[in-house]
Amino acid sequence: MPNHVKRRDPAAAGSIPAVLKMFESEVRFYREIAPVVGVRVPACYQAEENADGTRLVLEDLSAWTPGAEPAVGAAAMRDLHDRWVGRAHLLWPWLRPLGAGEDLVADLFDRTWPELAARSDVSAPVREVGERLVGHVVDAERDIARAGDLTMAHGDASAQNLRTGPGGEVAFLDWEDVSAAPGVLDLAWWLVSSVQPERWSEAVDAYGTSQGLVEVMPSTMVQGYLTMADYPDGSEVAAAWNARLEAASALLAAGRL
Repeated sequence: MPNHVKRRDPAAAGSIPAVLKMFESEVRFYREIAPVVGVRVPACYQAEENADGTRLVLEDLSAWTPGAEPAVGAAAMRDLHDRWVGRAHLLWPWLRPLGAGEDLVADLFDRTWPELAARSDVSAPVREVGERLVGHVVDAERDIARAGDLTMAHGDASAQNLRTGPGGEVAFLDWEDVSAAPGVLDLAWWLVSSVQPERWSEAVDAYGTSQGLVEVMPSTMVQGYLTMADYPDGSEVAAAWNARLEAASALLAAGRL
C-alpha cells in the first residue's frame, strides 16, 4: 500500500502558519507525541524539518471513510482529552498556548467581515453575532481560558480530518493545530464545522458534558465565518456553514446548551 507524503514549504514570514509554527508542530507531534497519544493516528515512517520545509511520510488512510458519526467522533475526542488533561502542556511545553496568534486572527476577521456581511446567504442571526465580534475577536479568544482545564486539543477536529475504519475505529489526521487548550474547544469546532444542527445533541451527549461550550463558541464561530467566506455566495457548502453558525448563534442567545 502506498504511503501518504505530506510536504510543506517554509511558511511566509509573519503569516499565521509561521507565527503559530503549524508545520513544525506537526513534525514534533509525530516525533514525540504520536507514539504515546493513545488515540488512532496515521503511523509515521518519517518526520523531517529543515530549511526546505517539512516532510512527513505517513500511513495512507485514504481508503477509510471520511469523517465520523457525530457521537462517535465526539466520544473519540473525549478519549483524547481525558488522557492528557492537566499534563499535556507540562510534558510538551512547546504545544501552542492559548492566545497564540490572536491578533492576526482578529485582524483577518475584521478585514473579512465587511465582504461576508454583504452576502445574500448570511442569515440575520449569523450577521448579528458577526457584527458583535468585529473589534472583539481577541476578547473571544481570551474567553477560552474560562472553558476548562488544559489538555491536548487536536485544534482542527473537523470531518475533513477524521477517518472511520472498516471496524468503526476513528483516526485523527492533520495535527498542525495541536495545542494545549480546554478539550471542549475541539467539540465546539466539531459541531460548527461538521455536524448537522439537528444532531448536535448526539455529539454533546457522547462527549459527556456541555461545560465550557458557551465560552468557546464565539472564538469557534470566528473560524466558521472565515471558512464560510472561502465559498461562493449562495453555494450549497456556504449554506451549510450558515446553518451551523445559526445554530451556534441560537446557543449563544440562550446562554446555555
